[in-house]
Amino acid sequence: MAVSATSESTTLNTTTPREDAIAVIFGACLIAGAMADGWAHVNIVDTLEGFFTPWHGLLYAGFTASAAWIFWLAYQRRDASPIWWRDGWPAGYRLGALGVLLFLVGGLADMMWHELLGVEVGLEATFSPSHIVLGVGAVLIVTSPLRSWWASGGDGRRAASGLASLALGPMAATILLIHSSAFETRAPVTRYVEDTGQASGLDAPERLYAITGVGSYVVTTLLVLIPVLLAYRSTRTAGATTAVVAGVALFNMVVYEFPTPQVLGALLALVGAAVADATLLRLVRVDRWRLPVIGALAPALVWSGHLLGLHLAEGLRWPPEMWTGVPVLTALLGALLGVLAARPVPSS
Repeated sequence: MAVSATSESTTLNTTTPREDAIAVIFGACLIAGAMADGWAHVNIVDTLEGFFTPWHGLLYAGFTASAAWIFWLAYQRRDASPIWWRDGWPAGYRLGALGVLLFLVGGLADMMWHELLGVEVGLEATFSPSHIVLGVGAVLIVTSPLRSWWASGGDGRRAASGLASLALGPMAATILLIHSSAFETRAPVTRYVEDTGQASGLDAPERLYAITGVGSYVVTTLLVLIPVLLAYRSTRTAGATTAVVAGVALFNMVVYEFPTPQVLGALLALVGAAVADATLLRLVRVDRWRLPVIGALAPALVWSGHLLGLHLAEGLRWPPEMWTGVPVLTALLGALLGVLAARPVPSS
């Protein structure tokens, strides 16, 4: 039978841990190709010509492998679901199939864009409509094992695949948000111009850079915290914050060739994430308060570690109100998100 390969599954609409692990490997190849292409757009853009480049080759090889595997998972269940392309998708993979179609459309549009208009540079690359479609499709593809884990539960290999998929999702989203990433900004170690209320002070590039720097912490908090809250809403996910922070930071470091002082900032942010995960598993015992506590504690520790790393590398040049305000602002934002994400408590 065509479904014999899935004998480990308890039901026909559930993948095996092995199938999820393979999906994670192919998804990681897709993200590695995206990092390589992002690196090329930032560092060797003058030598890029058109759509057919080695970096796009890596990206689309990863996509092809992921797409083929997702469709194979449905096709091999065709004995139980004759209309396999409609009914054969295992739990969590139907959205992945939609992501494949979006990525394919975005890829064709990107090819026409490159051939007709040339290669995008800087912000042009992240705001390109074809790249936005590619990014959304990639998120849906690489998070398929995560949705499978949430649907079927389980520990061991399935949990490991789910956690890896949880890290890959924000990495794919970083393609679209790297211009506003706290792991890329040098604003805290750049000279700050005090607001004097005069036009020269209000328009100072240093002050505008500081404003965008604070904004990058807010944006990256949302990028990191939303998947972490989703993970902890489903279960007490050991290592969720660490996995997501590591993935997002790695994407930035690779694209920008491991810049200083951002590397030390990323490393200490990762330490803060690990401390947050360890603390949460010990302290959070009541489901009602789990998500607000996670939402507040994770960004407070992550960004405190990040700012400490920047300070040790080059020295913070923001005033104390700003570098102390960032962890407080993001912690309050995270707590609010945690309250909104928490399941309503039934009335007695």
